[in-house]
Order: sequence, then C-alpha cells, then structure tokens
Amino acid sequence: MAKNSGRYRKLTSEEERIINNKGTEPPGSGIYDNFFKKGTYICKRCNAPLFRSEDKFKSSCGWPNFDDEIKGAIKRAADPDGKRIEIQCANCGAHLGHIFEGDGFTDKNRRYCVNSISLIFIPDKEWTDTAKAYFAGGCFWGVEYYFEHKDGVLSAVSGYMGGIKENPTYEDVCSGKYGYYEVVEVTYNPKKVSYEELAKLFFEIHDPTQANGQGPDIGEQYKSVIFYSNAEEKKTAERLIEILKDKGYNIVTKVLPVTKFYKAEDYHQDYYEKKKEKPSCHIYKKRF
Repeated sequence: MAKNSGRYRKLTSEEERIINNKGTEPPGSGIYDNFFKKGTYICKRCNAPLFRSEDKFKSSCGWPNFDDEIKGAIKRAADPDGKRIEIQCANCGAHLGHIFEGDGFTDKNRRYCVNSISLIFIPDKEWTDTAKAYFAGGCFWGVEYYFEHKDGVLSAVSGYMGGIKENPTYEDVCSGKYGYYEVVEVTYNPKKVSYEELAKLFFEIHDPTQANGQGPDIGEQYKSVIFYSNAEEKKTAERLIEILKDKGYNIVTKVLPVTKFYKAEDYHQDYYEKKKEKPSCHIYKKRF
C-alpha cells in the first residue's frame, strides 16, 4: 500500500467531490459494488481500516453494503437533508455514505451503504502483513504528526496506555491518578519500513534525556516510553538505547510491555493537520 509523503492521499477531482464534499457516485458505477474477495476495506483518504469482507453482503442497491464496521472505525453524523444518517471515517472525517437501520437485509438489520470511491480494498494476504507499534514521547500531537509523515506508515492514532482505569478520558489522564501515558499507535507495513526505523525516528523527534516530561509539558503522561509487543521489539528498543548511551546521551526512556490501548477523543486526532501547522514542541534531530 503506497502512501504519499503528505498526511492524506492526494485525491482526484471526482474523489474530492465525494470524499471531501459529501457527494454520491452513480449507482452501479463503483468497482466494489459486486465485489466479494476476502480482505479489508480502508479509507482512501487516510488508510484507516473501516470494514472487513465477511461483513459485506449483496443488496442490489447499486453501492457496496456492509452490516458491520471494524470497531470504532465509523463516525455517524446527521445528514444535511435532515432524514438520513451520514457515515464518516472516524480517523479523518472522510465521507463514506449513509447507514440505514431496519431494512432486513441481514440478521444485524443494518446497512452501511458506501461509495466505492471512498474505499481501497486490501487482500487478506497483504493486510496480515501490517503491524502495530506504540510510542510515548510527550504530547501525542507532535509524535503522531511525525509518524504520519513516515513512508510505510499506514496510520498514527493518538491515545492512552499504561494506566489502571478502563476507558479513560483526557481529564482522567491529566489528573495523574491512573498512570496513563499519551501514546501513539502506529500501524505500518513491515515490507516498507522496519520496527527499528520507527524506533529510531521516535528517538529523533523528542528528547529522550528529559526525565520529567517533554519540553514545557511536565508530568507522568508526557514521559518517554516505548511499549513492546514481543521480545524482538524489546530487544531492538534496548539495543538502540545502548547505542545512544554510547554516544553520550543520558537516555531515560522506559521500555514497557504493551497494555490495552485506548483511542483519544476525536479532537486530539490529526491535531496539526487540522490546524495546518507543524509541531512546536517536537523537532527532528538526527541521533543515529
């Protein structure tokens, strides 16, 4: 899955009409209308996974239809027509189509009616080649920004990890009562970028020698942490830390096992993209 150098994939004028401006493709014209291969459907604009093939069904309405979503992938909004419910990519807000309830096509009794042009299909063989990595390096806005612009990264999502309360809010995390860190979940293609490359980037976009936070952001939630999912990731993180120590850096980055990741509130996602700004507290500095 090629990813362009910017945050979002560059769209054609027709894709912009539908994805950005909430248009609709003509019925029966989309490539995924009568398409039933096994795989995952991702957002054309930001690459976030949206639907799985096992939830797709034939409705003969002229557009791809699904009776379920990947958990947390879809956001609902009132349609301007005042009658329908629009569905959007929860990660980037791209217009997908509409959801209908109670028309009886499947046992789940709901129908996500989606424009083909809003989707990209990834066959199972390719999708299983993706992996996730988790990094905490101060305010997650800046960390997310740099990983989103890394070739081979499919998505970067701001969230919380390492604490003790289920479903924490930003206020819970800021209170310092529950031990959470501001973490970025990085989904990437290992064929395009290695875990080691991502970990190196992490050490170069924040100050891994600052013990009490990051820049002006002071507190437990802003401390430097790599969360590992397996022994190989742990070994890689520890080896990179030793390399930096040999270079004279007093590294304070913790290396901890992955725990449950909670996605942060929508207003935290793509913060700098929405503001059309670049990070002020995270500046790239080559260390390797």
